[in-house]
Amino acid sequence: MNHSSILQDLEKLIPASIIKVDEPLKRYTYTETGGNADFYISPERYEDVQKVVKYAYEHDIPVTYLGNGSNIIIRDGGIRGIVLSLLSLNHIVTSDATIIAGSGAAIIDVSRKARDVALTGLEFACGIPGSIGGAVYMNAGAYGGEVKDVIDYALVIDERGELIKLTHNELELDYRNSIIQKQHYVVLEAAFTLTPGKQEDIQEKMDDLTERRESKQPLEYPSCGSVFRRPPGHFAGQLIQNADLQGHRIGGVEVSRKHAGFMVNVDHGTATDYENLIRHVQNVVKEKFGIELEREVRIIGENLDK
Repeated sequence: MNHSSILQDLEKLIPASIIKVDEPLKRYTYTETGGNADFYISPERYEDVQKVVKYAYEHDIPVTYLGNGSNIIIRDGGIRGIVLSLLSLNHIVTSDATIIAGSGAAIIDVSRKARDVALTGLEFACGIPGSIGGAVYMNAGAYGGEVKDVIDYALVIDERGELIKLTHNELELDYRNSIIQKQHYVVLEAAFTLTPGKQEDIQEKMDDLTERRESKQPLEYPSCGSVFRRPPGHFAGQLIQNADLQGHRIGGVEVSRKHAGFMVNVDHGTATDYENLIRHVQNVVKEKFGIELEREVRIIGENLDK
């Protein structure tokens, strides 16, 4: 199918106002890198997400889902097919000790909402830059807490656009992993069961974690967050530092001088710069210490030469 016929079909299914053609994806990633999407769609209703996914499945059109782009690198050749942005699904609703949040809501905002209604358990998320969908997808965590500790259920869709409700156990949450990754599901919303607490105590803990994060992480530059998973018995940042790679630069991207576990875009870096630097760091650490660094950041899309 050609692009014009796909566009015509989509405009019959969903509002034309939420469809963008040949859209630069660097506008939507924390690294400020990435080529264009053939179609960039930002639905505001679950039904529209389902319509697009069902249509794409029936016509064999690839679909890529994008949250707030905080732990992802999109290659410079962009993404073929449809990119579905879930950022407009950003509702946050409280009921007793439960908070229900849409996939596109920032997990920072959800943690603040919990504080506002004096519910404890989400303080660990006060500095995580991801969306709820991404946080559930990878069981995001920080400072001793993780999504697994507080999630009740998630509402997801499969590749055919069918709705599925997954309970806590069915989500199979593990270190930076979940059934959602394995089955290629997509989160539409998640519910968190928290514990009543004192607002001033919650605020105090959040202030402490925010201060610790700001003092250690290179928040002044665009980055994709923590690049590597934690190797068993080691810390990725420490290994990179011990390999004398802090400050090492390829193109416009360098290993952060503030925290070696991060790579920052210091001078109009590209996704290719990121990939080359990641590969270089992996090779040097393997050569010096015999340890394989596994990526935590997702890399998607096509290279420019394709």
